[in-house]
Amino acid sequence: IFFLFADMPRQFPKVTLSEAEKETQLLAEKVYASALKEEDNKDALSMFNVPEDCPIGLQQAKEHELLKELAEQQSEESTKRKRSLKMIRSQSMSLQIPVNTDCMRSVAVTPYLSPSSTCSSLPENCPDYQRVTISGDYCAGITVEDYEQAAKSLFKALLIREKYSKLAYHRFCRTTAQFLRSAENVKWSEEDEVLPDMCPCPTKGEDPYSMENIPENLNYELKMKDGIVYVYDNAQALRENQPNDLPYPDLETFAIDLSHVLAMIADGPTKTYCHRRLNFLSSKFYLHDMLNEMAELKELKSVPHRDFYNVRKFFLNYLLNIDFVSLYQVDTHIHAAACMSQKHLLTFIQETYKTGAERVVLEKAGQKMTLQQVFHSLNKDPYDLTVDSLDVHAGRHTFHRFDKFNSKYNPVGASELREIFLKTDNLINGEYFARIIKEVAHDLEESKYQHAEPRLSIYGRSPEEWDSLAKWFIHHKVHSPNMRWIIQVPRIYDIFKAKKLVPNFAKMLENVFLPLFEATVNPQTHKQLHVFLKYVSGFDSVDDESKHSDHMFSFRSPKPEQWTADDNPPYSYYIFHMYANIMVLNNLRKERGLSTFQFRPHCGEAGSITHLVSAFLTSDNISHGLNLKKSPVLQYLYYLAQVPIAMSPLSNNSLFLEYSKNPLREFLHKGLCVSLSTDDPMQFHYTKEPLMEEYAIAAQLWKLSTCDVCEIARNSVLQSGLSHQEKRHFLGENYLKDGPEGNDIRRTNVAQIRMAYRHETLCNELSFIVDAVKSEAMNSQYE
Repeated sequence: IFFLFADMPRQFPKVTLSEAEKETQLLAEKVYASALKEEDNKDALSMFNVPEDCPIGLQQAKEHELLKELAEQQSEESTKRKRSLKMIRSQSMSLQIPVNTDCMRSVAVTPYLSPSSTCSSLPENCPDYQRVTISGDYCAGITVEDYEQAAKSLFKALLIREKYSKLAYHRFCRTTAQFLRSAENVKWSEEDEVLPDMCPCPTKGEDPYSMENIPENLNYELKMKDGIVYVYDNAQALRENQPNDLPYPDLETFAIDLSHVLAMIADGPTKTYCHRRLNFLSSKFYLHDMLNEMAELKELKSVPHRDFYNVRKFFLNYLLNIDFVSLYQVDTHIHAAACMSQKHLLTFIQETYKTGAERVVLEKAGQKMTLQQVFHSLNKDPYDLTVDSLDVHAGRHTFHRFDKFNSKYNPVGASELREIFLKTDNLINGEYFARIIKEVAHDLEESKYQHAEPRLSIYGRSPEEWDSLAKWFIHHKVHSPNMRWIIQVPRIYDIFKAKKLVPNFAKMLENVFLPLFEATVNPQTHKQLHVFLKYVSGFDSVDDESKHSDHMFSFRSPKPEQWTADDNPPYSYYIFHMYANIMVLNNLRKERGLSTFQFRPHCGEAGSITHLVSAFLTSDNISHGLNLKKSPVLQYLYYLAQVPIAMSPLSNNSLFLEYSKNPLREFLHKGLCVSLSTDDPMQFHYTKEPLMEEYAIAAQLWKLSTCDVCEIARNSVLQSGLSHQEKRHFLGENYLKDGPEGNDIRRTNVAQIRMAYRHETLCNELSFIVDAVKSEAMNSQYE
């Protein structure tokens, strides 16, 4: 894996299945089978979690750990390893001690543990605050063997994620990358960092729909093979099967990498280690908050013209008129078809009927109908409609009923009204839907600090979908400087197959991705799509995660061309093939100097825990992530890699998890990179300002501090699809740096104390893993 970071061509490092890996694969398949079984038995004790509610299991575990501790005390080998760990920890500490004299007064230096980085000393502007340090010879109170085994597994998992992130031009936490390099005694540099390349917003006076200066056509040949689009320089290269020099992932390698992480999340020592470290992180934040809450508040009060109402909030999927006033926030997850409030939709329907009742808006059974005729056929008078009769709001009756929730997209239960008002490809070419979105965009622009990334659907029924969507975008001039766009691909192959729209799964993938490659290779031939793609920041995979799949994903899974069954492929199968095509596409677009795309799937809202493993390898960030609370190993990995998570507590409250049980607050305190988002304001919110609703309810119910709320808002901008130039403007010139160096408190309103605490704590956790890996390497040399 380390070869990826040398000066070599960007190629996908393939792996073959060795005997040792076959054992891992078998264990992974057991884990997969257990996860599928657990979907049907919600009360079963999870093999991924530490059984806190099982007294017998806890007692046996404690007795087992005690016996291991006693045996270790008698072992000379364990004593040698402890000495090795002590030496490495002391060396790490010498690189970690803050150089600021003010900081030195506040840090209790302990023999083997210090809160910072093995890569560099703390910055000189390190804030003065009360730090919590723990002394001891090694961490977590488990045996050296278990500690080293857990650290080795976690280290390997982080390397695997880094490999997939770099190949797809996804972000990977800079601090984590520095520690991974230090384990091999390799110096990390900024040139090694790979970042998404987003198109900046057009400047004032610049035409966002301009079709000038479009790159010339390359006339490459394209062909889908094994569900992945391959690029060929010319027809001869295609005949000779010599694809362009781009990284092409293969299913077997991904399945092997996936099996390593799957096997790890059920490993006993790793579960115990991660469980203890997560508990420590939670307790440590409680102490930090108790000791430094007033100091953080004092720091925030000293910043002029900034408070929670003055921060940039970015609804990653949609940003409504939220007056958070000058801090930038992003709604990190929202759907365009529900980006308006229910009152907004009702008012729009009534006003449209008032001015255009006689307009032909629908063709049904070969007959064209006016808006008046549509309402007459529904026995409805639009002037008598109320928010309640519109019936688009989710409630108790949608809890664990995703089918009922989907029906809420139909105003008054009529699919005809959804077709007319909430679709881009209808008889009126999506005019009404465009007008609603432009009204929402106008509210965002008026608010100045609000942004959104609405999700639009591409289904994969036909390759013409992309041209139709691009034409809608440009014809109705839907662009807004406060919006970026996400393309969601519903996982509904089984429906298309039943209707004989596609012969196999590969055809659906081809309909989704081949037009994107064609627009990248020959933009002069696809000008409208080329322009539209400049404002698309990523892709999402959506559907009901709780749907059961009987197929167990592995390297034996059939290729997409061979998937001709009527059954839907499993989640991991969808995720891999979406990632694989996005990865190849991003590398091709990077070569052409075009923008790249993030992969940001819905993940962990329900269903199997294995979904989160697939997303850990392939995604830039995820939406929901609720099931992380079921697996301490995965939760700790998402923390170490700082994988962004867009959480929607009000949405979850109506669908899968009661608000009081939502883990957002717990994740935030531990240090996971979480943001608040609205998901579907039309279904879940009551006010004109749904993001404010999310923040207000979370702050009140969980008693979040001002610094907590502003930290969430800052996270939302970081994980959004805004360009580097915009993030630099919203967060500060040095936002890519970690810790207090990367925080401009004048823009984010996040206390430097909080940023220093987060950075030092992450460095501390990573140093435990790296030190264990170094110790094992040192012992291997001596043996």
